[in-house]
This record gives sequence, structure tokens and C-alpha cells, in this order.
Amino acid sequence: MQTPQPKVDGLLLVDKKTGITSHDVVEKFRRRSKIKKVGHTGTLDPLATGLLVLCVGKATRLQAYLMGMEKTYEGIIQFGWATDSYDATGVPAGEPAEVNVEHIDFVPLVKPFLGAIEQMPPQFSAKKVGGVRAYELARKGEVAALTPKSITVYEFEIVHVSGSTVRFRVRSSAGTYVRSLAHDLGTAAGVPAHLKELRRTTIGNFRIADALPYETLENAPIETLLATPWFQSLSDVELPLPKLRIDWSQQGKFMRGQSIIMTPSVAVKIGDLLALGNPEDRLVAIGEVVNVLREGGPVEVQPKVVLAG
Repeated sequence: MQTPQPKVDGLLLVDKKTGITSHDVVEKFRRRSKIKKVGHTGTLDPLATGLLVLCVGKATRLQAYLMGMEKTYEGIIQFGWATDSYDATGVPAGEPAEVNVEHIDFVPLVKPFLGAIEQMPPQFSAKKVGGVRAYELARKGEVAALTPKSITVYEFEIVHVSGSTVRFRVRSSAGTYVRSLAHDLGTAAGVPAHLKELRRTTIGNFRIADALPYETLENAPIETLLATPWFQSLSDVELPLPKLRIDWSQQGKFMRGQSIIMTPSVAVKIGDLLALGNPEDRLVAIGEVVNVLREGGPVEVQPKVVLAG
């Protein structure tokens, strides 16, 4: 007789180890928990470690929203040689050289990378060109016709310079290739470079300090995996949005795809997103303000993501 699948809805924060893919983490949790409906909110390359947010059960409906959150990374850039993948997993593009970059003033060099910029994805990336992944073409020695992507880099701080390496911190919009930043900084400095180490520390307001170590994911009982602070049920999820309460009839309308009229307790404008909880304080939807009926008064809210039902 088949064991029934547990009904679990929420977010699991995991500290991914290096050398595995984000999909490996999802599959590990699926096997350990026997829960099939699991996704994640943004890929980390095998080289990288750090925060991966898994969406479990109905929380998979939050994936598209959570993938758009800004992210924070810390890492090390190695100067002296570039690689074809822009990180330490790639083939050196030229003869590696011993260099010292302690004399370089990196502060003015990072300024052009701040704010809204156009970033060219690496050839070894998952971007599709004519239905084919760029990295598949790169492995054949072909050059993909990639186009720049608009991103926003909110912070790019050089934390420490030592010999041929630079330790940095970046806070950026979704879709940013940090290894491209590393490669392009080397170009700006006139010294070829690649990304040596990378660790993601935040996704929105989710922090690596609250994440489950991957080793625990491998070995601990399911009760441990679904414990706080790393597991957040739909009653506990704290999204970086104003959280408001709706009644049962309004929840019913949302479940039917209908908009509702409500008077928020915070100032809102058209286009704002709201985290909506029911009378039991369970997160049931993300709504978008589509009409302000009266300034400081009622607004029309349309369902964006529905978690109830």
C-alpha cells in the first residue's frame, strides 16, 4: 500500500553546499520528505554555496514572485587569469599569472557597475538562443548570439584586497550574473579575473542565518527538516510586503479569481502588492492594488497569487 503524501505547505530555507546543483537540493528534500510538489526560487551554480529557498506544497505558487526578489552575495574574485565560464569551474582563457592587485583602487572601478545597467550573460549560461541553451553551444565551441539584460546592482562593495584576490559583497536584482561582474571588473582593472568563490546570504528578507545546513537535510528526520526557523508554514511566512487581513468571504472571492474591495491600514498605491492573511492569520494570497477608489479609503485588490484552496 502506497504511503500517503504528507500535506505540507511552506518555505524551507537551505544552506546549499558547493559541488551540487540547486535541483539536487530539491530532489534530496523530495526523497527525504516524500513530498513531490517542491520547487526553488532561484538557481545557484554548483560552485556557489548559500541560501536556497524551497517552496513546498501550495507555496510553489509563490515561486514566480519570490524569484524576482533582490539577492545579496559575498565572494572572492581571483585576478591573474580569466576563464571561459567566468568562474573557477571553467578552462583558463590564457596562461594563469601570479599578480598582486593591492595597488589598484577598486572604488572608482566598481562605480560603473552600480545602478541600472545592461549586463551580457556568460556564454556558459542557461540562456536559450534559438531554443538551445547557451552552454550547450559553448561546449561545442560555438558562440551564442546573446543579448544584454537589464539588471540593477544596488551595492557592489570591495571588502578586502589581498595579493591576487578581492573579497566583495553585492546586492542586486534577480537575474544578475555575479560571475559576469567578476569577469568585467577584471576587464576594467586591466587584469583578467574570474569568480573564485560565491555565497548567497539573502533573498528578499530571508537570511542564511535561518537556513538548514545541507548536511542536516541529508541526515536528519523529517520532523527536524520541518522545524523553525528554517521551515516557515503559510501561517509564519514573512514576505517583504504589507501584511493585511481579509475575511472569509473575501478569501472566497480570491479563490474564484475575483477582485475585492478593502480598506487597507497602510498607505498604498496602484501596482502595490499586499500579503493577505485570513482570520486565522494564514497567508492565503498576494494581491495587487489595481484601483484606488478614494485617497486614504477603499481600494480594489486583484488576486496575483492564490494559496488557499
